[in-house]
Amino acid sequence: MKKNLLSQVLGFCFVLLVAASAQAQLVIDVTTSAGRQIPIAVVEFRGEAQAPQNFTPIIINNLVRTGLFRIVTTSAMSVLPTEPSEVNFVDWTSRSAEALLIGGIAALPDGRFEIRYRLFDIAKQTQISAGAITVGATQFRSTAHRVSDEVYEKLTGERGVFATKIAYVLKRGQRFELQVADADGFNPQTVLSSLEPIGGPKWSPDGTKLAYVTFESRKSNVVVQDLSTGQRKVVANFRGDNYAPSWSPDSTQLAVALSRDSVSQIYVIPSAGGEARRLTQSSSIDSGPAFTPDGKSIIFFSDRSGGPQLYAVPVTGGDVRRLTFEGSYNTSPRVSPDGKLIAFVTRDGASRLRIATLELASGIVNVLTEGPRDDSPSFSPNGRTILFESKVAGKGSLGSVSVDGRVKQRLTSQSGDVREPAWGPYPASTAAPR
Repeated sequence: MKKNLLSQVLGFCFVLLVAASAQAQLVIDVTTSAGRQIPIAVVEFRGEAQAPQNFTPIIINNLVRTGLFRIVTTSAMSVLPTEPSEVNFVDWTSRSAEALLIGGIAALPDGRFEIRYRLFDIAKQTQISAGAITVGATQFRSTAHRVSDEVYEKLTGERGVFATKIAYVLKRGQRFELQVADADGFNPQTVLSSLEPIGGPKWSPDGTKLAYVTFESRKSNVVVQDLSTGQRKVVANFRGDNYAPSWSPDSTQLAVALSRDSVSQIYVIPSAGGEARRLTQSSSIDSGPAFTPDGKSIIFFSDRSGGPQLYAVPVTGGDVRRLTFEGSYNTSPRVSPDGKLIAFVTRDGASRLRIATLELASGIVNVLTEGPRDDSPSFSPNGRTILFESKVAGKGSLGSVSVDGRVKQRLTSQSGDVREPAWGPYPASTAAPR
């Protein structure tokens, strides 16, 4: 079933962002499709009509947004299966389906529900996944995301990211809001609301904390906030500017940009706060640090060679190595989860800011977006998609692009300017229900 699908399209683009509430509207424009798509039939689960929330529509929407799947219509089927014994593989083959998802939802005496699902490979006439989980009435959506992840992984060989979260800054009027939402845009929660700017949110590797920049004290400080308790701690309040936090892979350190001693330089501080250790020694501006996944290096940008370019420095300090040589303006690096790519912002000859990637092994640069004002790239946890800020006609929105450039989406909100997105890590447990 996989058949090198990921070599045909490496993208997973699915982000749906609401600005302020679950009712806020976002227009999604898929501008490019993914080439070959897997035809899959998703049959409404038995008992779903009596369930408190939708289930299969969420799965269908998740799969469609990736660009990797084509939903096979079931409306003309005289009998729709909900049990394995009812599956007629010949019928589904005649409809060009390659996969089939069926299931059932049953109410339990204690008020909870049991959700069962089965996934079939039509060509092989075999069941390739099955699961059951007991959930409360409010857990249908999160469970649908987990089932979607299981379907995605079984059919593509790549781990899905439907159950992840995103963080972003929303500017509405004079107010700034740091928000966290499910990856499909539902269940948005305001982490911080302020009349002062908020910027640069970054997830801790375990997804329990956010580091970000605030101006609440009339100067830039770096704050770490525990998302479960709401507890906040200022971890960088040195003289001058404190900004651009980036977590180390083990969560114990933050790379930051500080101007405490001179112009902006790269430092490392304990993530709980403490003394700063300087890594770069330059008379030029160094900023935008990002740890590599192995924790051994920090990628940053600097104008030490004239225009800003990307560089790497060992986390222990030492010699700085230049990474980019194409173009005169390259900033905002983020490293892919496997450490093979760097996403960054590049400016072309027409002064358009565009998202590009640098292959570290080969040095090849691939420009993925058209601009004109794209910024703040952030990788999905499976490394297949880049989420970014896009400004069109002066208004901030979000865009996403697969790392091969084939699947692109533009996401716009009517409720305010959306900016500086950060894609969260996999949750502690995203295993499919059994």
